Amino acid sequence: MTQVKKGACHCGAVEFEVTLEEEIQKGARCNCSLCRRKGAVMALVPRENIKIVQGEDKLTLYQWNLKIAKHYFCSVCGIYTHHQRRSDPTGYGFNVACLEGVDPYAIEEITMVDGASLSVAEEEAI
Repeated sequence: MTQVKKGACHCGAVEFEVTLEEEIQKGARCNCSLCRRKGAVMALVPRENIKIVQGEDKLTLYQWNLKIAKHYFCSVCGIYTHHQRRSDPTGYGFNVACLEGVDPYAIEEITMVDGASLSVAEEEAI
C-alpha cells in the first residue's frame, strides 16, 4: 500500500515528503567516514519518491572525495535530512528519524552498508 510520510529537520525549517511502497521494516547504516559520524538510520527510495515541501533554501549541500554523493542538512539546526547516493545516483537515502510517527529504534532489521571498503577504482566505476 503506497503511503506518503511527512518529515522535517529538528527546527522545522526543512520539511519533506517521502512516498513509500510499504511501511519501513528495515533500515540501513553506512560505515563511510561521514555516515559513521552522523549515525543515522536511513531508508532508501527512488529520487521521484522524495519531495522537499518547505525550506529548500535552508538546505546545505555537503560533498567530499569524488563528489558524487550529495548529502543535505538543515543550515539552521544541522540535522541530516537526505542524500543522493553515490552507488546509485538515481536513489536517495533519508533520515528515518525525521519522519513523523516513525520510531527508528523500533526498526529491527538494520543493514550495514560497507561504504568504507570501496576502493577508488570501485568508486569510479559506480
